[in-house]
Amino acid sequence: MKSTHKYLIFILLLGFISCDLEEEPYGFYSEDNFYQTAEDAEAAINYAYDALTYLEYSRAFFYLGDLPTDEAYPKPDEGADVQNLNNWSISNFSTNGILSNYFKYGYIAINRSNAVLKNVPEGDFDQGIKDQLMGEAYFLRAWSYFNLVKAFGNIPMQTGLVETIDQTTSPISANLDEVYDLIISDSQNAIDLMGLEQRLGRVDKVAAQALLSKVYLHIASSKEHGVSLYAEMDKDVNEMYNLAAQYSSDVLEGQSIYGFEDDLIEIYDVEQPLGRENIFLLSMDRSGDIEGDYSKISKLFIPYIDGATIYLENPNGNLVPSHDGWSVFQTQIDFYNSFDDSDMRKTKLIVDTTYSASGEVVATFPEDLEYPFTRKYIDPNFIGDKTSTKPFLLRFSDIALVFAEASGPTAESYSYVNYIRNRAGLGELNPGLGEAEFREAILEERKWELSWEGNRLYDLRRFNIVTEVVPEASGLSEAEANFYPIPQIEIDLNPNL
Repeated sequence: MKSTHKYLIFILLLGFISCDLEEEPYGFYSEDNFYQTAEDAEAAINYAYDALTYLEYSRAFFYLGDLPTDEAYPKPDEGADVQNLNNWSISNFSTNGILSNYFKYGYIAINRSNAVLKNVPEGDFDQGIKDQLMGEAYFLRAWSYFNLVKAFGNIPMQTGLVETIDQTTSPISANLDEVYDLIISDSQNAIDLMGLEQRLGRVDKVAAQALLSKVYLHIASSKEHGVSLYAEMDKDVNEMYNLAAQYSSDVLEGQSIYGFEDDLIEIYDVEQPLGRENIFLLSMDRSGDIEGDYSKISKLFIPYIDGATIYLENPNGNLVPSHDGWSVFQTQIDFYNSFDDSDMRKTKLIVDTTYSASGEVVATFPEDLEYPFTRKYIDPNFIGDKTSTKPFLLRFSDIALVFAEASGPTAESYSYVNYIRNRAGLGELNPGLGEAEFREAILEERKWELSWEGNRLYDLRRFNIVTEVVPEASGLSEAEANFYPIPQIEIDLNPNL
């Protein structure tokens, strides 16, 4: 997607909210030379999506969502920022580079979205195109704020385009209601403006419905479990659950493009990125020129074996090639063992043996394979380190589990959960569970179904159980476990923080 830069006749302000104030902003927008055509506006929305593909941001989905949990731990020689996240070394969080970049690139995406929202209405082109692009911009702003509020809690609110240095000092939100009211409003605007069209790297109406369902569930669950800041929100828990059920039902029943895949392997097939499961994927392809256009995400999960091509066995017995990796995210064995031995999400989607091209065993866990690893990020047609693997940002099965958790133990909820379990080769969920027990069972299903997809930390946070589940976090206060501090560099640059 970074190739879209050549279509821009400006360079967007690099400062954003989290700018480096040593750099003067340049390339400000001029209505005389930009957004005059649909092509200009299309380039601008691509530029907004582009912020999500920067490696400091796209990799951080996993560094924040999976690493500091019971799923994984880093290799011993990973850098200090990674080790501090994994070890919950909170005294180092305010200067942690991974957290700082996640914060910064979130606001880059927000500012680029604000540029579209400001300028597209003035363009001289079809209103239908304007509505779609505005809807995508509202989605991206809501998406970015949702990521930020889940990570940091109260955050600066920037709803207008940053065009000068003195616009980079927005005050922090008064409370979480202020943040979430904007997210909800933006998501609803996105639903109202967009049509239904699955496109790689882009979103549509269903993606906005899916996002809004997750937003309402996060509020409801967090408040129900007494998470600080959420407990003080002016939102009714039951109403939030009902709205989460409503919008997730719209995703599940209100269209015919998205749905369940019958085969687990097909969900993660890089050659079928527009499969029925995938509601929102980033556009990354091995043919790209720079990282972000292509992906190295797979290298994070796969062990280093011998620096050469490895082969994995498909369920049909065929061998598929892959590069080996960097051993960054190493699977926690207790997490691996938490899967039922007959669960195909373990037997099909976690690799415990690698082969040579001729089919001879090269390494097997636990003898000489360092750890069993996920095969959700495998590209058999890799080019060197370049792959088409992508983060799974919104997936149909995720939203089915959102519906089940929000609705409670209804027959419809059981049907969705049992489809997911049956697809994995498991029996049906225990019938007759009470509401609290059922929602805890859904949390477990999410752990297995969405493993290594960047969700785990936020699920633990909204249940207020980070310190119970993650040994490294034991002894922390509830607030320390549930919110990262705003990066110190942002506080230094913004006196309103």
